Amino acid sequence: MKNSKDFVFEYLDILNELPVKRILLPDTLGILSPDETFKYVSLVTKKYPKMHFDFHAHNDYDLSVSNVIESLKAGCHGIHLTVNGMGERAGNASLEEVVMTVKTRQDIFPCDTRINTKHIVPASKLVSSITGFPVQPNKAIVGANAFAHESGIHQDGVLTVSYTHLRAHETS
Repeated sequence: MKNSKDFVFEYLDILNELPVKRILLPDTLGILSPDETFKYVSLVTKKYPKMHFDFHAHNDYDLSVSNVIESLKAGCHGIHLTVNGMGERAGNASLEEVVMTVKTRQDIFPCDTRINTKHIVPASKLVSSITGFPVQPNKAIVGANAFAHESGIHQDGVLTVSYTHLRAHETS
């Protein structure tokens, strides 16, 4: 019996001989770890450098955004994302989280998504109003509490960093 990796490579070998140039690599069960995603996608993109690979991740284990990020680092050319992470079962990789990761981590992703990030929150609210699925207050990027600095250890950290920064400038 073939393992799933052998099965995929057998078909990719066939597709590589055809005029097919764009292939979807899915994690439809949402079970890959970020490390597994990186290794798998790296292997595929190196073995078939002329093919265009997209990555599609489900969020069953809350790993879809991490896996999409790893697929980009491993050489994927396209990624499948959804606003508010909507999708069947536990959803798919969240557009807003991936876009903002790419935008704020240019040291890792020296690229431009060409997405106007000022429209992310309004798009999220629109999708929520159309679908009737509310955005959780603690949802990354678009949730009402995403950037609130009101509680506990986070606030202490912000204050400590600010105080240390101010003290350093006073003594210099």
